Amino acid sequence: MGKPKNGFEKIIKEVLEKGAAETAQGWVEAIRKDYGRAPLIFERMSERPEVLISHLLYKNSVLKTGTLDPKIVELISLAVSAALRCNHCTDYHVQAALRKGANPDEILEAIMIAGLTSQSTVLADAYRTYSDTIEECISCGVKIPDNAHKD
Repeated sequence: MGKPKNGFEKIIKEVLEKGAAETAQGWVEAIRKDYGRAPLIFERMSERPEVLISHLLYKNSVLKTGTLDPKIVELISLAVSAALRCNHCTDYHVQAALRKGANPDEILEAIMIAGLTSQSTVLADAYRTYSDTIEECISCGVKIPDNAHKD
């Protein structure tokens, strides 16, 4: 797919001239060339070209109009994938980050930040639920008497 030279309109023109199926297949091939392989979700989406095209148009709109360096984008993508516990995504973005110039230390740091943030999210949510539940049962709304918390 690459960075559009004439913007969004050029992409739409390509879809109209080549058709959805040929455009989708060409985009999957370009992803393989750029990243060494195409994610399975793109392979499956390409079986319904309109789905892949709409997904990649959105992805392209976000990434190609942004100002972040591609290596940084991959490190962020890696961290989010790790935090969401998507092993396939994490594996893909580790390889993509390496291809975009990240070194092993940067990759490990992104993973550690993802873990730190994920842990903080778990703790923050659990502590809030605990604090709220100590005063009132969230699921049933029953007030918990003050003497119920005392040893």
